[in-house]
Amino acid sequence: MTERRTRKDAARNEAAVLAAAGPLFDRCESPDDVTMADIAAAAGVGKGTLFRAFGDRVGLVKALYEARLRPFEEAVESGPPPLGPGAPPAQRVLELLDALLCFKLDNRRLALALEGSGSGSPYAAEHYDRWHTLLRTVLERIPGLDDGDFTAHALLAAVRADLVEHLAGREGVPRDRLRAMLADHTRRVLAAPAPPA
Repeated sequence: MTERRTRKDAARNEAAVLAAAGPLFDRCESPDDVTMADIAAAAGVGKGTLFRAFGDRVGLVKALYEARLRPFEEAVESGPPPLGPGAPPAQRVLELLDALLCFKLDNRRLALALEGSGSGSPYAAEHYDRWHTLLRTVLERIPGLDDGDFTAHALLAAVRADLVEHLAGREGVPRDRLRAMLADHTRRVLAAPAPPA
């Protein structure tokens, strides 16, 4: 009984921490401004609770990012086309990149915190590997596209959090314009014929 209550308390504390951390990242000027102490205070828990539940700040950022990404992943894995399976591959690539761009625009500081977390190469991160694998798999179904692996990397570079922040934040490019530019770029990449050997 005590162990079940402890697990229930831990789950409740984790949910409270994620609920409190989200708005802090949404409102901050820089993700570095959000400290573990800030999050603990906003959640009404001790800092020790944060470290027990998430290990460190990177673990907390990953957990929050994954929680927000979950509905998007479910739509990609089992939702209706064109975002979900079953759409023509070129159309699905466009939808996947657009949805990922919108997610990063809606979660700019959190995405920056995750991608700049200092946990090694961003290309070795689990979330990057998932999106690269999915995109590569879809790209490989497009006739005439010879290198789905590199093309997936190149297209994902267009939705990196630091680039999204630079364009949307520093340069002030409107959301609809960013989406249109990404779609145009992606169409050009997918339609470009291979050069002669």
